[in-house]
Amino acid sequence: MRSPRRCSRNGCPRQAVATLTYVYNESTAVVGPLAAFAEPHTYDLCEPHARSLTAPRGWDVVRHEGEFEPPPPTTDDLVALAEAVREAARPVAPRPPEDDQATNSTPQTGRRGHLRVIPPNH
Repeated sequence: MRSPRRCSRNGCPRQAVATLTYVYNESTAVVGPLAAFAEPHTYDLCEPHARSLTAPRGWDVVRHEGEFEPPPPTTDDLVALAEAVREAARPVAPRPPEDDQATNSTPQTGRRGHLRVIPPNH
C-alpha cells in the first residue's frame, strides 16, 4: 500500500491535503484541493501551510475556500491491502522434517515478501 503524500515544506511530516501551483505568466499562486496525482512543478501542502501561504510582492493568491480533506483511499490501495491479507492467510505447505529441525522444538517462522508468518502456539 502506498504511503500518503506528505507536505512538500522542508521538515513538515504532515499529510498533504492541498496542491500549490504557480501560474507565472499571471503572477498568481493557486492553492486548491489535493490533485489526484503528484505533478512536476506543483507542491503538496498540509492544511496549516496551505492556509498560511503568502506569495511574493505583486503576486495574487487564489485559495480554495472550503475545507481541505485528505483524499479517500484509492482502489489501488484497497486492492494492495486485500492481496497482502490474502497472501498472509495462505497456508504454508509442510516441509519434511530435516534432522536438525526434528530435534528442535521451537516453532519456526516463515517470510513471505514483507510479511512474517508466525505459526500458532501448540
